[in-house]
Amino acid sequence: MIIDLHVHTKPRSACSHIAPEELLAEAARLGLDGICLTEHHGLWDRAELSRLAGKSGISLFTGNEVTTDQGDVIVFAYSGHVPEVIPLADLQSAVAAAGGFMIAAHPLRGFKVFGIGQLKLTAAQAARRKMFQYVDAVEIRNGRLNEEENKMAEEVAVSRGLRGVAGSDAHRIDEIGKWVTILERTVKDEAGLIEELRAGRYRIGTAR
Repeated sequence: MIIDLHVHTKPRSACSHIAPEELLAEAARLGLDGICLTEHHGLWDRAELSRLAGKSGISLFTGNEVTTDQGDVIVFAYSGHVPEVIPLADLQSAVAAAGGFMIAAHPLRGFKVFGIGQLKLTAAQAARRKMFQYVDAVEIRNGRLNEEENKMAEEVAVSRGLRGVAGSDAHRIDEIGKWVTILERTVKDEAGLIEELRAGRYRIGTAR
């Protein structure tokens, strides 16, 4: 099951230029089986997702991208209120209690700037960021990051013993499917998705 784990649509994510209907058409053209709508600080209602998916053949899942004091995380299976900026430790406690799942989103975006002046930042140094204490997985392939940033994220995930996943982080139609997570099994909801991610029954690929 080919899923893009990280996609934003307008108007729910102000930074996105993708209309939901456009997204479905492009996903079908690319041969995707599922899309995770990970809007900024907002969840899609299940009934809304069903109406949107219609007869497209594309499975839609909902999550959200949350800004924390340690960086952005993608959250699945948690519907509690989340303030605009939340301590990651607090979010992790709430998500874990709900049986949810958290992914460090583009954790090393612009990593040459983080730790200003440390242009030779190593994976070992990056891995000491507090963020990696709290997440369940790391986005090691993000469609909006360069190869070096993605490679560094992968090295950090390996060093921390965390699973690596992939998503496009699409904000434009031509970004959809740039990186995808390919599940070994078909899932119908967020609980099933989480089960497969936890078990590591997937591989990373691209639909472009």
